[in-house]
Amino acid sequence: MSGPTRVNRPTRGPGGSPRLRFDGWIAGLGTASGTRIVLGHWPRSPFGPFSDVMLERPDGERLLLAPTRETADFVSRTYVFDTVRVVPVAVHVTGDTWSVSAGPLDLRFTTGRRRALGLLLRAVPGVLARQPAWCTVTSLPARVLLPGVRTRGSARAGRREWYGARDLRPVRAVSAVLGGEDLGALAPVSPPVRFGFGSVPGEPSLTRVTTTVALAPE
Repeated sequence: MSGPTRVNRPTRGPGGSPRLRFDGWIAGLGTASGTRIVLGHWPRSPFGPFSDVMLERPDGERLLLAPTRETADFVSRTYVFDTVRVVPVAVHVTGDTWSVSAGPLDLRFTTGRRRALGLLLRAVPGVLARQPAWCTVTSLPARVLLPGVRTRGSARAGRREWYGARDLRPVRAVSAVLGGEDLGALAPVSPPVRFGFGSVPGEPSLTRVTTTVALAPE
């Protein structure tokens, strides 16, 4: 996906702490090999459009693939990784099919039709979903409906995060090759990934989301 640069400017929260907003999609996928993959695709962010990939291997190694040193530093200061690599990351979307190239990873997945929860999230106005207060209200329902998912929590370096979901689609098929290794067929995201305070849904899915990150007070 390409287009003009779109940047979300930082705002200020209570106490004056800077807040950064990222509008885009998060895909969470499991594979038969045990490797779990989380794609972040952000057409609007404080860094302009970019995409990044987080992987957790069966042995527990957590790997970040990010397109620039700036985005790699920001993401790795917010989440926990064992290895960080700066590599080209490209995402192309054709209909329901997403194709991702990220250094050693070649990924392709296909989404299915929305279910009831996806239709419900689509009805949430974007201006509401972007508000941290709304993420606080939806925190308990999210825990009940999607075990392992958290809509708010603490991150590294004194940061806090809020996730406002606006759409949800199941992922129906995946093809993933990492460093020449075929990762196998689609599988649940199990065990949950351990990059931050929460995981993606256990069922492979694509979520449209607004993520707000509050930096530590200056």
